[in-house]
Amino acid sequence: MKKIYFIVPLIMTIAFGAYYTQFSKQMEAKEVAKAEAQAKIEAEAAAKKKEAELKAKEDADRRAAERDAEEAKKIAEREAKYDAESQKIADATAEYKAQADKLAKQAADLEIKLLELRKQKEVVGKQAFDLEKAVEQARIDKRNAELEVQRMTEMVSRRAAESAMTKVATTP
Repeated sequence: MKKIYFIVPLIMTIAFGAYYTQFSKQMEAKEVAKAEAQAKIEAEAAAKKKEAELKAKEDADRRAAERDAEEAKKIAEREAKYDAESQKIADATAEYKAQADKLAKQAADLEIKLLELRKQKEVVGKQAFDLEKAVEQARIDKRNAELEVQRMTEMVSRRAAESAMTKVATTP
């Protein structure tokens, strides 16, 4: 019986070894097939990914070019608008400067005219004052003359009253 204990496990080990080897080869073949399928899928995915990245890069480049063109257009429009506004401001400035020069000249002419008119007013005022002074002096002279005439008349009438010639002779 002792042999059975040894032979049965040995046969079972050999059977197991054969079965294991055959099973390992099948599993290995399946794994290789699976790995090849996985590699093929990964290669296809990598190719798709590369293609998608290339497409995305082309799309991004196209959009970037469009965006750059749009920004360049906006910048050109902004610069054109700025130049137009600058020209408009320069024209308005020149116009207002010319108008200011014209008005400054007109103001200077009016100042000169005003000074002349003030001098004329001063002369006319002085003449009017001199005339009023002459009129007042004439009134004073007239009044003095009238007073002198009254005084003379009074004096003549007093002397005449005091004089013997003017007295009527009384008959004695």
